Amino acid sequence: MGTHEHKQQAPKKVTIGIITISTTRALAEDSSGKWISKQAINEGHEVVHHQVIPDDAEIIASTVINLIRHPRPQVILMTGGTGITDKDVTIEAVHPMFAKILTAFGALFATLSFEEIGSAAFLSRATAGIIDNTVVFCMPGSINACRLACRKLIFPELGHLVKHVLD
Repeated sequence: MGTHEHKQQAPKKVTIGIITISTTRALAEDSSGKWISKQAINEGHEVVHHQVIPDDAEIIASTVINLIRHPRPQVILMTGGTGITDKDVTIEAVHPMFAKILTAFGALFATLSFEEIGSAAFLSRATAGIIDNTVVFCMPGSINACRLACRKLIFPELGHLVKHVLD
């Protein structure tokens, strides 16, 4: 079965959890997370969780595990903490939990970012993978990066990804 057939059989609506990693923002100031939530709903998906947590590896890991347990979203979209400073620990917290890594996501995101921002694109460590049958995306915290990742890569494939995870 080809990609076109897979996409036709994929769910049109998936459940999504959103986690923003930031020590400087609260939910009220979370423009990236709010945009992701609004866009997901506009695309027909259901947002079952949205939370802002600090840049702390233990908190990030436990939040992901707890979210996967309940309310068990099919997809988790994480924003923030993917850079190269000492406080950017999202990848270190999440990557060891991946049962499978979606290696092309980071490369494709970097390529698209390069077209928009030039060589600074390689400072991002955006990644994606599967944890306990949940698709998890880790993207930079800027709203422009979230828009790019969601519009060009994530939202066009959400149902398709979930279908493959469930098969």
